[in-house]
Amino acid sequence: MKPEPARQSCDKADARRLAEFDTCTLSDALDKMGLTGAVSGLAPLTTTGLRIAGRVVTVKLGPVITGLPKRHLGAAAIVQAQPGEIVVIEHRGRTDVSGWGGLLSRGAIRKGIAGVIIDGACRDIDESRELGLPIFARAAVPLTARGRIAEHDCGCPVVVGNVVVNPGDWVVADGSGVVFVGQTRIVEVLAEAKRIHVREAAMIAAIEADTPIDQVLGASYEGMLT
Repeated sequence: MKPEPARQSCDKADARRLAEFDTCTLSDALDKMGLTGAVSGLAPLTTTGLRIAGRVVTVKLGPVITGLPKRHLGAAAIVQAQPGEIVVIEHRGRTDVSGWGGLLSRGAIRKGIAGVIIDGACRDIDESRELGLPIFARAAVPLTARGRIAEHDCGCPVVVGNVVVNPGDWVVADGSGVVFVGQTRIVEVLAEAKRIHVREAAMIAAIEADTPIDQVLGASYEGMLT
């Protein structure tokens, strides 16, 4: 029972370190390491200029099937989530029906959830914006999930875009998109992101010092991820 506070402390430290880097830097780090993790087409719908980072709690949605547990989609994930974690929903890219709504947002805020990422559409955007819950999705739509989709599982591997995401993985989302980092590679990715960040900071300083841009962005820049 005693190790749990230490793990939570470690998780918070890793989340803070992840949040130091934007999704572009992390995507470059993954490219350098030959890993996948960046997802295109997911955009912030309720907040602007805000970056979220944390561990993943997963939800898998799909068509209504006889025999599935009778529970509201996303509710179990909210119950399971720890403060600071991020709910990630496999919605198979659907933009014709909502995979998240306002009541869920209220529950997520009360639980201290840091944000929601949906590979598809959600609704009650204005309500979630007023609540201050960051939501990243493909679209907003008013159509309810009732009778159209159902929760197939929670706390299981899911697919977002073309990326397989496991419970406990890490995610960062900002204005440029969403990047997932596998929990077993977090230390390596953070180290590579730091190296890229330092190198780009030097380039920024050179540009601000009026070094010609073609000199700053020369052959060394083009090859920095190889």
